[in-house]
Amino acid sequence: MLDKKKDILWRVYLVYFMVLLFALGILAKLVFIQTKERVALVEKAQTQEIREFKLEASRGNILDAKGNLLATSIPIFEIRFDAASPLISDELFYDKVDSLSAGISVIFGTYSKAKVKKDLVKARKGGNRYFLLKRRATYPQLKQLRELPIFRLGKYKGGLITSRKTQRERPYHELAARTIGYENKKENLHVGIEGAYTDFLTGKEGKQLRRRINHGDWIPLYDENEVEPKNGLDIITTIDVNMQDITENALLRQLLGHKAFQGCAVIMEVETGDIKAIANLRFDSTDSKYKETYNYAIGESIEPGSTFKLPSILTALDDGKVKLTDSLVVGEGYKVYYSRTVRDVHKIGNGRITVRDAFEQSSNVGLSIIITDAYGENPADFVDKLYSMSLNKPLGFKILGEGKPYIKHPSNKKLWYGTSLPWMSFGYELQITPLQTLAFYNAVANNGKMVKPRFISQIRRDGILVEEFPIEVINEQIVSDKTIVMAKSLLEGVVENGTGKYTFRNTPYKVAGKTGTAQISVDGGYNKTNYNSSFVGYFPANRPKYSCIVVINNPSSGKIYGGSVAGPAFREISDKIFATYLALEMPDDSLKEDADLTQQTAVCWHNDIKTIYSFLGIKTQDFIHEEDWATAKIENGLATIDAALMNMEVVPDVRSMKARDAVFMLENLGMQVSLYGKGTVKSQSVRPGTKLTKGREIKLMLSTY
Repeated sequence: MLDKKKDILWRVYLVYFMVLLFALGILAKLVFIQTKERVALVEKAQTQEIREFKLEASRGNILDAKGNLLATSIPIFEIRFDAASPLISDELFYDKVDSLSAGISVIFGTYSKAKVKKDLVKARKGGNRYFLLKRRATYPQLKQLRELPIFRLGKYKGGLITSRKTQRERPYHELAARTIGYENKKENLHVGIEGAYTDFLTGKEGKQLRRRINHGDWIPLYDENEVEPKNGLDIITTIDVNMQDITENALLRQLLGHKAFQGCAVIMEVETGDIKAIANLRFDSTDSKYKETYNYAIGESIEPGSTFKLPSILTALDDGKVKLTDSLVVGEGYKVYYSRTVRDVHKIGNGRITVRDAFEQSSNVGLSIIITDAYGENPADFVDKLYSMSLNKPLGFKILGEGKPYIKHPSNKKLWYGTSLPWMSFGYELQITPLQTLAFYNAVANNGKMVKPRFISQIRRDGILVEEFPIEVINEQIVSDKTIVMAKSLLEGVVENGTGKYTFRNTPYKVAGKTGTAQISVDGGYNKTNYNSSFVGYFPANRPKYSCIVVINNPSSGKIYGGSVAGPAFREISDKIFATYLALEMPDDSLKEDADLTQQTAVCWHNDIKTIYSFLGIKTQDFIHEEDWATAKIENGLATIDAALMNMEVVPDVRSMKARDAVFMLENLGMQVSLYGKGTVKSQSVRPGTKLTKGREIKLMLSTY
């Protein structure tokens, strides 16, 4: 029994001793921590509770040539509420929570007043010091919030916590959307100007210390940022918003009218290469609309068809192989090469034509004869000449996605066929992008100098110039001066006598250009369903200011030819640009020689005519005394103003009158007027000269819709 008791006591002492050792170990560890590890552990604790956060910098703006914003970053705010702030008493909170909830509900319009109040009270009772009100609030919403009860007490006493971010916006929405582009870093997408110049547009991030609070949320540790973010640079483009609007609307009208799949239109300043407008529209079947989803002008290499006849004919002319007056026989409008037949749309004349006729009438047979006769023995000379005109090289944009030109060489025996030379002469068996085609025609307008199309002119920071992009010359002289003179003559001839004659008749300025109609290769073959219709040229022809290309892809409403499908869009663009930008600044020799400069104006209000001519600096000779309605005739720089003879018994001709004047006149005659559109009167539903009946309705269609 005694031995058993001793055994138990020994075990008790052992346990006691072990507990004592454990306690002494803990005490020793506490002393060690307090003396040796204290500083390190305090620092570690602080790093766990305080963290450095990055502050987003505002991305630079993209502007047009006149300073209009094309893309900008607008501030958005994450807004939270320190609902459990000790600086907000319960008395104040519950006294103002009703009006605060009502204000928040109205400003954000997301939840009802009752729902907002319930959430605020719950956050207060739960001790939530970082309650989310809105993740993406606008600055105007933030300003309104700061006027609400409690919040108006200020940043600390009011408990309002804001965190600023930015959101990219395009003020003109879809205008030039694909060229402006976007950047998506997560998917590694860099599109258009946004993608190409992201290094300039992206600012430098700032830094801010934040402290962890309840619920794992973080709030700024100090009132001021540790390092302020540095905003990105501004990109000044060459685009003109007004020209862009004109171009897109003209293109859209033709796409809709011809039920086409897609199209593009580009305006380029001749001397500088500045792209003033670039429109790319493709039909989106998901919502049955045309959208800027693909940069067709830059990205797609296509068989150009007849617009390539210009490089072909210039090659032969510059090499001295032909003269414009040389004659050739095209017969009935077809010719066979190695069992393949080249055809013209119709027989030209009696089958014997000149080189000039072949180009102006866009004869495939004629061009194939010219080129095969000149280069049949050595086709490499033809292709090498095309290469010397820089047609085989990309334009080299910083904007990604440029299509590569493809002009094969006879040295590649696997790809060169007996029919390659004649087919290349009128734009097949080779590929080139619409913008590369435009650059070539622009070189002709620019007296042989090919300049690189330019999208960006300057980079600025806060309005101060940082970098300027000069004009870049691709080819100083594509062909001789003598050949350029002939090229201009040919392109003017197309519009005056050839395939562009009907589209451009009665323009007060000269146009030079070329139509193009190309079958599209589908699954390695051609059919009579799929076409590219194009028109490319420049204006005013004798003092070129702008060059332009329009390409309509797959028109399906019946018409397919470039002159009737793409030509009208070119005409609308050139008409509006001439009237808006060029009419007053161009000298007289820019106008057609047969332009009617003594044309009589429409009937207008007398005072309006006087005001207009005074503003334009045109001298007037006024024969008006008491009459209100007048007309004027300009001759030799003098405007003669005379009374308009009005027959009060018949419906007057109000076409070309301003809408206001037309309505005033017709309503005074007792008619009921309905207007459609805006601008000047284009047509009227009741024919002029019809017997006047008071109360009769007359519909006026105005110049724009």
